[in-house]
Amino acid sequence: MPTTGTSISAPQNYHSQWTTEVIQVLNSDPERGLSFTEVDKRQSEFGKNELKGKPGKPAWLRFVLQFNQALLYILLIAGLIKALLLQWTNAGVIWGVTLINAIIGFVQESKAEGAIAALAQAVTTEATVIRNGQKSRLPSQELVPGDIVLLTSGDKVPADLRLFNVRNLQVDESALTGESVPVEKSTAELSPDTPLAERVNMAYAGSFVTFGQGSGIVVTIGNATEMGRISQSLEQTTSLSTPLTRKFDKFSHQLLYIILGLAAMTFAVGLGQGQTWAAMFEASVALAVSAIPEGLPAVVTVTMAIGVNRMAKRHAIIRKLPAVETLGGATVICSDKTGTLTENKMTVQGIYAGGQHFQVTGTGYNPRENSNQWRILS
Repeated sequence: MPTTGTSISAPQNYHSQWTTEVIQVLNSDPERGLSFTEVDKRQSEFGKNELKGKPGKPAWLRFVLQFNQALLYILLIAGLIKALLLQWTNAGVIWGVTLINAIIGFVQESKAEGAIAALAQAVTTEATVIRNGQKSRLPSQELVPGDIVLLTSGDKVPADLRLFNVRNLQVDESALTGESVPVEKSTAELSPDTPLAERVNMAYAGSFVTFGQGSGIVVTIGNATEMGRISQSLEQTTSLSTPLTRKFDKFSHQLLYIILGLAAMTFAVGLGQGQTWAAMFEASVALAVSAIPEGLPAVVTVTMAIGVNRMAKRHAIIRKLPAVETLGGATVICSDKTGTLTENKMTVQGIYAGGQHFQVTGTGYNPRENSNQWRILS
């Protein structure tokens, strides 16, 4: 008999099971699908079929975190000392620079968050589902484990499916596996240790049907899908650290030590020459404040904001300002054989024939370059 909802939610190697076993485990019917009563029950148990990320940080916290820079700490302290010395104009200028820096970073980060949220809404799709013996078109969020989904060319796979009927079905899984060539699907069971990219009897959420038709039963939804696992792993990344931020922090600490050292030496030398404590303290503070480059954080932030805007015009969304510098700092870009980061073109570079090695020069795709030069290596 079909099992309970507890066993449905348990992890299963659905690709290594017969389709009849999967259908029995998920308590479904390949011809009639789930009943409306069972759908309501499973929706209350499993929730909606959508990726759920961590709650975002409140706006006030994101604004406060813009001040989390070593050099800005120095500016804030310098402004405070100026205020204690009743030099309100200088204090206002210093605090104004730090505030402008924080506002620029906050606004840019908010734009990126909004763009990413809009993209998340854009990935929703509709699916053709059989329920209670009737075929209907439903939003993908309403799917539950055990639903029978019909796939045809041009459809986006709405959830992880175990296929039980295919007809020349081919699915583009490049977003999940990196393979640029569509995968031809089948229904036969596979070995339990079959890699994800070779599970031809499965169709995963986020992939696209490029050819043929097929039917499958929903086995996992939402964050339990393979795409959901990737989304969850991305949220577990550590705080952003780029070459620029590391250099900036190192420079800030070095500058702080130098300034404090010079201020202390000035204070000591002045006392040795018979100056008063109050006069030398004020002179040391003035030296420390004047040595701090108040405009540096603002210049760096504005420069990165310009870079982010230029990337946005090229349809590349940057969430954190410092991240825009990482691409410029890259010296090597590695890609696999699928051509995900290339033009998906290959050129012959070497040939072994007749017991000899031949080296081929040129790109092979540019008619202005001589790509027909052959050189015998051995």
